[in-house]
Amino acid sequence: MEHLSDELLLESYITANELNLSPDFLSLIEEEIHRRQLSHKIKDTKSG
Repeated sequence: MEHLSDELLLESYITANELNLSPDFLSLIEEEIHRRQLSHKIKDTKSG
């Protein structure tokens, strides 16, 4: 995942969430988002 841009990583997370993909897959993406300190950018997607 290190090769993905921040924007693509966030888009992947949003799409995976919308498609109700595996919680394990979502967790992997979330871990990378946290590692990159982008967590503040996904808070809105979780609430609605």
